[in-house]
Amino acid sequence: MVETRRAPRYRVSKAGTIDFGGRAIDCTVRDLSRTGAAIEIPNQIGIPQKFTLALQGDRLHLPCPVVWRRGYRIGATFD
Repeated sequence: MVETRRAPRYRVSKAGTIDFGGRAIDCTVRDLSRTGAAIEIPNQIGIPQKFTLALQGDRLHLPCPVVWRRGYRIGATFD
């Protein structure tokens, strides 16, 4: 299979939050690159197409549009 991603992806298990409209939902980042992330959440209901991903351990707050959704995972790119 040919790799078509713009940046290498690394498997991680980082605690984070999805922040939007004054709400925060806990999540786990499973894959991370400099251009995006695969995020695992218990339920996708109510998660908008754009949100801020906060990685507590890294002190990062990254604006993210959603590019795909599957089951308990969301793929997002970094603005």
